[in-house]
Amino acid sequence: MSVYRGDAMSLKIAVSNQKGGVGKTTTAVNLGAALRDLGYSVMLIDLDPQGGLTTHMGYNPLAFEKTIYDALIGEATLNEIAVRTLDYILIPANLDLAAAEVELLNEIGREYALKDLIKGINVDFVIIDTPPSLGLLTVNALTAADGVIIPLETQYLAMRGLSLLLKIIRKVQKRANPDLKVIGVLPTMFDRTIHSREVIEEMREALGDHIPVLTPVKRSIRFPESSVAGKSIFEYDNRVEGAKAYKELAEVIIRWQKEEKAA
Repeated sequence: MSVYRGDAMSLKIAVSNQKGGVGKTTTAVNLGAALRDLGYSVMLIDLDPQGGLTTHMGYNPLAFEKTIYDALIGEATLNEIAVRTLDYILIPANLDLAAAEVELLNEIGREYALKDLIKGINVDFVIIDTPPSLGLLTVNALTAADGVIIPLETQYLAMRGLSLLLKIIRKVQKRANPDLKVIGVLPTMFDRTIHSREVIEEMREALGDHIPVLTPVKRSIRFPESSVAGKSIFEYDNRVEGAKAYKELAEVIIRWQKEEKAA
């Protein structure tokens, strides 16, 4: 069955931060799972050459002959590379994707490659997991997205890179995707220490009323364990307190979608 439908209107969400290890893939997987549990259809796109999302979904990235890389350079369709499960459509990635930035560099409209590829996707939500960089792959994700979520570790040093990411987002809004919105900053690895609480307060002060600071995701060993098991946190251990934050995030996304449609 085709992943496309001509009149489909998916909400496309990029999960982005140029720093690694902040919970981007964990957020992409568990947001997708939370939306699925609410009855929505979900496509998960792995746009990181490390293939973290593909691995978290229980697959070996090296086992795929064709991935998002082949689709981006025009040598495969999404129908050919899509992995269909009972719950999701997964668009996998592996190290081949690292070559895409080089191969697309001299292409006309290179920042629109992903947007063109996923136009008319027949699902309710598309979640895009981006690489830990601000290169062409991340720009492609931001150009294709309706909204972006920024996972940010609750450490002081994590705040230093936020302004650079917001600068890139503003450039994408100005030059390629004027409709792109920042849905919010998602504090991750929150551990209830004074330090973590102070960082969240600093986030709120720095961002003001322009960008919401979302419900923090509490640190738990269950998150990396669920990744190794190839499961979402809801499948692995839904009693974890951090799972509630992802349920709340899904509800934020749904409210945001309704507000955008009404605007």
